[in-house]
Amino acid sequence: MKSDLCSKFTICIIEDDPWYGQLLQYQLSLNPDYCVSLYTSGQEFFEKVTARPDVITIDFSLPDISGDKLLKKLVSKYPGLPVIVISSQSKIVTAVELLKQGATDYLIKDENTKELLWNAILRVRENVSLKQEVKRLEQQLHEKYTFNNLLKGNSPALQATFGLMEKAAQTPVNVSITGETGTGKELVAKAIHMNSDRQKGPFVAMNMAAIPSELVESELFGHEKGSFTGAQGRKIGRFEEANGGTLFLDEIGELPAAIQSKLLRVLQERELQRVGGSETIKLNVRLITATHKNLADEVRAGSFREDLYYRIIGLPINLPPLRDRSSDIVFLAKHFVDDFCREYRKPPLLLGPGVCDKLLAYDYPGNVRELKTTMELAAVLSNGTEIKPSDVVFTPSARSNELLAEEKTLREYTRTIIRHHLNKYQNNVPLVAQKLDIGRSTIYKMVQEGEI
Repeated sequence: MKSDLCSKFTICIIEDDPWYGQLLQYQLSLNPDYCVSLYTSGQEFFEKVTARPDVITIDFSLPDISGDKLLKKLVSKYPGLPVIVISSQSKIVTAVELLKQGATDYLIKDENTKELLWNAILRVRENVSLKQEVKRLEQQLHEKYTFNNLLKGNSPALQATFGLMEKAAQTPVNVSITGETGTGKELVAKAIHMNSDRQKGPFVAMNMAAIPSELVESELFGHEKGSFTGAQGRKIGRFEEANGGTLFLDEIGELPAAIQSKLLRVLQERELQRVGGSETIKLNVRLITATHKNLADEVRAGSFREDLYYRIIGLPINLPPLRDRSSDIVFLAKHFVDDFCREYRKPPLLLGPGVCDKLLAYDYPGNVRELKTTMELAAVLSNGTEIKPSDVVFTPSARSNELLAEEKTLREYTRTIIRHHLNKYQNNVPLVAQKLDIGRSTIYKMVQEGEI
């Protein structure tokens, strides 16, 4: 608040020469956006000014206080406030010392002072505007990555996930995210990063399933020129890119066995050497991993190192599938439709009679991603002011016919179906038995006999 000064850009001039002070005040007041006040001593300024101004100019030689002492007092009372020193002294040493103590600029009293001060104030104002814009953008970025903005919904399952994400953001511990495809694992990783003390550092994401196995080592750790055929120059790996920030390794379960031991060493030693290099590079990286697989099962099967598993597991966060968040489905559907209409400047659309029932009856194998695609298509197909049940078209799952893709015995089909449901429901045998309408003993027996 600037009630005792002015609501405009406020400038305070502290100058003991009344004529010279009024000259500067008049010159600056030619800009109607400025509110300029004049004070003849440091004491008068501190007695009359209670609100923080935007900039202060001070005479270096005041009768009641020296310029360096006044500068220290102003810097202490108003941290970060621009202070311009105007002095008849032309000694470079004096100017350098005052700039070190916090002065924004140092001007010599001569015939050019008015113009120099005018330009100095312009630079200060531009800098203030830039800082305000940066602060506004940072606030927008922070709001964008709040948990509620990234993951929409109020279901108990999602609220429990928010609680774990909050704990993850407040600590430097590694985080492992599990969940089915389309549940938003990378969004959760970025939200944790943006709400942690590493938010100003880089967030680097790498999908292990999308990188050919022979290139994974180079992508992770980088390489030197000539280290292998095709290495025509030095390459910085993802770990180095993420230094000071967060590295997100999606589908960590796809990491080739040959690289797992090298990743373990990097995590233990917090340092690496590029492929073909000898330089040791220190690392300060927070690791977040994600997978749709059950890594514990992968360890038991011998395809994932147990010591690496315990190194990366950290704080586990399991993202609930959309079918377990039924109270969020309609809320999300409306949100996606509203977003679509805003983006493509269409009139708002309502969910017509029967749409909610149809949405709630589906199990969403593609989770939130599938629901978003479905609602965008519904918005395209709709006519009028509402979406009808016929507009809601669920895309057949790419996995829908895979169980019947080969000729198998009934026993083999049974084993495949049970294994599929155990993976889907995180090995919850009672639930799987209920879903398939079979006895639990059937499942336990097949497990005991090694069929599953």
